[in-house]
Amino acid sequence: MSATQFATSRRCLKPSKSHAVSLANPAPPRHGRKEGKPRALRRRRRLEPSARRPPEAHRTFVGRGGAVIPSPTPRTMQSAAAIGLVRPCAARPLAAACPSHRGAVSGGGIRPVLPSRGLRLTARAGLVPASPLEEEERRRCRAERDVAASASGAAAAQGAGEEAGSGGLVKTLQLGALFGLWYLFNIYFNIYNKQVLKVLPYPINITTVQFAVGTAIASFMWITGILKRPKISGAQLLAILPLAIVHTMGNLFTNMSLGKVAVSFTHTIKAMEPFFSVLLSAIFLGELPTPWVVLSLLPIVGGVALASLTEASFNWAGFWSAMASNVTFQSRNVLSKKLMVKKEESLDNINLFSIITVMSFFLLTPVTLLTEGVKVSPAVLQSAGLNLKQIYTRSLIAAFCFHAYQQVSYMILARVSPVTHSVGNCVKRVVVIVTSVLFFRTPVSPVNSLGTGIALAGVFLYSQLKRLKPKAKTA
Repeated sequence: MSATQFATSRRCLKPSKSHAVSLANPAPPRHGRKEGKPRALRRRRRLEPSARRPPEAHRTFVGRGGAVIPSPTPRTMQSAAAIGLVRPCAARPLAAACPSHRGAVSGGGIRPVLPSRGLRLTARAGLVPASPLEEEERRRCRAERDVAASASGAAAAQGAGEEAGSGGLVKTLQLGALFGLWYLFNIYFNIYNKQVLKVLPYPINITTVQFAVGTAIASFMWITGILKRPKISGAQLLAILPLAIVHTMGNLFTNMSLGKVAVSFTHTIKAMEPFFSVLLSAIFLGELPTPWVVLSLLPIVGGVALASLTEASFNWAGFWSAMASNVTFQSRNVLSKKLMVKKEESLDNINLFSIITVMSFFLLTPVTLLTEGVKVSPAVLQSAGLNLKQIYTRSLIAAFCFHAYQQVSYMILARVSPVTHSVGNCVKRVVVIVTSVLFFRTPVSPVNSLGTGIALAGVFLYSQLKRLKPKAKTA
C-alpha cells in the first residue's frame, strides 16, 4: 500500500466529532431493531405486556438541590418488595398524601415534590400500589383486631362485674352472720341471766360480774393486739364518764327488771325506748319530731299499756326498773350527741364501748360492796345450797354473751345506717320475746300477745318514719 493510500485510509478511520458525541450518548435502540437478538425472541418480548414500560416509569421527581430523579420501575419495586425493603400499600397520589408534597406547579401541571432527602424506599413510603387481595386481607385483619379488642373489653367488664358481685355477696353474707350472732348472743344472755337471777336475786352482784368479764375480754384484746390499744387523754376520760355512769345504770336496771318479771314483759316495756328518745331529744337537744313520728309513738305506748294490764308476772318493781332502763339508755344516746366526744383514730366504737365497760366495772364495784356485799363467793353459794359449778357456768356464759352482743351491735352499726340498725333491733326484740316464751313456757294471753304485737309494730313504724326528715325552710 502506498503512502497516499495509507494516509487516506487513516483519515477515514479517525472518528469525527459528532461521531464521538454519538458514541458517548448512544440513542436507545428502537423497538424491533435490536442487534444480536433472534427474531423469535424479539417477537415474544413484544407480545409480553410486562415488557412494556408503563407511563409512570417516565415520571420524574425533584430531589435535593433540584436534581431530577427518575421514578423506579415496577420491576425494581417488585424486587424490593420481594426482599422485604418495602411493603405494598394502597395506591394514592403522593401529592395528596402529605401536605408538604403539595405545590410545585410546573408547566400547568402539579409535580409531587419530595422532602430534601430525596426518595427513600422505606416501609412507610407506600410507593407500591397494593392489590385488591392485599387490601381485602388488611381490612380483614383490622376487623379481627377490632373484634378481639371488643371481646377482651367485654370479658374484662364481665370479670369486673363478677368480682364486684362476688364482693357484694361476701359483704351481704358477713352482715347476715353479724345479725345472726347479735340475735343469738342476746337470746343466750337473756336465758342464762334469767336462770341465775331466779336462784340468786342479787342484780348488783351479777351486773358487776358481767362488767368484770367484759373488762377481762377488752384487756385481752388490747394485750394481744386483736384490738388496737386506744390512746386517750384525761379530758376524753372526763367526757366519757357521764356515758359510763348512765351505761352502768341502764344495765343494772335491766337486770333488776329481769329478776322481777318475765323476760318477754321486760322486753315489751323496753320497746318504749323510741318514746323516751323523742322526749329527751326534744328537751335537751331541741330536736322537734315530725307529726308522723309523734303518731307512730301512739301504738307503742298503747301496746305496752295493753300488754302490762294482761301480764301474769306483772309487778311494779319490774315495771319501773324496765322504764328506768329505757330512760338511762336513751340518756346515753343523747349525751353522746350533746358532749360530742372527740375520738382519735384508734378510738372507734368498739374501743369506746370497751372503755365504758371498764369504767362501769370500777364505778359499780364500790357500790356492790356498800349495798349487797359479795354474794358470788363459793362460801355464800354453798351455804345457800346452790350448785356452784352450774351458777358459775351460767353466770360466765351470760356475761360473755352480754359483752359479745353489744360489741356485735356496734360492729353492725358501723356497716349499716341507724335506721337499718333500729329495724334490726326491733326484730331482735321480737325474736327474744318469742324464744323466752317458748323456753320458759311463760303463760301469754291473747290480749297480751296483741298488745305486744301492737307495740312492736309501732317501733317498726317509728324506725321507718325517722328517715323522713323535715325540709329546711328557705327564706
